[in-house]
Amino acid sequence: MTAWGAWLGRGARGGEEYFLGRRDLPWAIVLLSVVATETSTLTFLSIPGIAYGGSLAFLQIAAGYVLGRIAVARWLLPAYHEGRLRTAYELLEARFGPETRRFTSALFMVTRLLADSVRLFATAIPLTLVTGWPLIASVLVIGAVTFIYTFIGGIRAVVWVDASQMLLYVAGGLIALVVLGQAAPGGWPDILGRAAEAGKLTLIDPALDFGRPYTLWAGLLGGAFLSMGSHGADQLIVQRLLACRDLAASRRALIGSGFAVLLQFALFLFVGLGLWAWYDGATFARSDEIFARFIVEALPAGVRGLLVAGVFAAAMSTLSSSINALSSTTAYDFWAAAHPGADEGRILRAGRAAAAAWTLLLVAAAIGFIPLSEESTAVEVSLGIASLVYGGLLGAFALARFSRRATSGSVRAGIAIGIASVTGVWVFARAAVAWPWFVLIGAAVTVGVGLVAARLGARR
Repeated sequence: MTAWGAWLGRGARGGEEYFLGRRDLPWAIVLLSVVATETSTLTFLSIPGIAYGGSLAFLQIAAGYVLGRIAVARWLLPAYHEGRLRTAYELLEARFGPETRRFTSALFMVTRLLADSVRLFATAIPLTLVTGWPLIASVLVIGAVTFIYTFIGGIRAVVWVDASQMLLYVAGGLIALVVLGQAAPGGWPDILGRAAEAGKLTLIDPALDFGRPYTLWAGLLGGAFLSMGSHGADQLIVQRLLACRDLAASRRALIGSGFAVLLQFALFLFVGLGLWAWYDGATFARSDEIFARFIVEALPAGVRGLLVAGVFAAAMSTLSSSINALSSTTAYDFWAAAHPGADEGRILRAGRAAAAAWTLLLVAAAIGFIPLSEESTAVEVSLGIASLVYGGLLGAFALARFSRRATSGSVRAGIAIGIASVTGVWVFARAAVAWPWFVLIGAAVTVGVGLVAARLGARR
């Protein structure tokens, strides 16, 4: 994968070719890349743990993801393509000026650094189990291998390798389903029968309880707003959509990815049910380790190797995407803005230097990451971190698209108070308000404060 990715992106001569792939990437490949980027190792390892300790109710979140993508395709994608933008935050500069663009771009950078360091940490766990290496060595190896093809190949390499890596780890999940079914005395009918008796096949929970993350309302509303934030205001995904050939292709890639993610979540949740039957509901210190332990302890050679390869394919897909997106925002939102006369060649060199710096920061953050608590899986921690900021970013884009009164100052005030509000909820009321509601709350506060601040400013 590393060699192929480096070969795919060879010969890039400018920043736009390196970061946007000449804007001619096939939508089907972009669709697979979007799925691989947003799910990664946390899907492979953590989602089975959610079903192991709970039920299939997580699929309600995935249903909300589809609704959120439809909204982004309808309201935000046209604006991105009309201006032939290079980063998501250029749209905010056109409406509110360069200060807002840099402010939101910096928020994206901090969020991606924190959330993706969690992902990198989670991926190092199975490598440590397989090799016996120290956790630090595992993080360093994953970071170094991914950096090579990302640095050389740019977005074209990242997208094509993402697509192939997704097919690899989905194949690993399907193989796990087969192995688990064969191990049960009565096959999958026996597993599902036992799961039904234990209440683990629950799909819809209509309870209106803001403290529970996997209810119908948290799934449809919270999941939709989370998806709007992650796929409409996050350069990690927007960069891929900008690399499609036209608006119609971007819409197909975005909406299609929602249905693909729904199926993928279902696959790994059923893996979790199979693991629950295999271990007879035994208790584990960390639910993220259950599938990893099954791979290295229970599978035969060959199959074990393929599943381990799937783990690392999932890890590399997200890490490479994060490095490339972070370097693109650094190059365009900060470096190029400070050097208005720079040509595409100089932007390319600045972007590659930024890629090296961000790789080091991601690896360092992963090494310094405090081990997850027993109450939360890595996927919940990562989504929770991202949700703290997504509401503020989404609210800013809503003000840019639908408010004539909002100003640069009012938008930045709205973002700051919106993020502070959600952070306060996370710190002081986490038991009463679950993480799927964070983006909705943050977006509502950001829009409300932005409109009020703009009105007060106009009166002065």
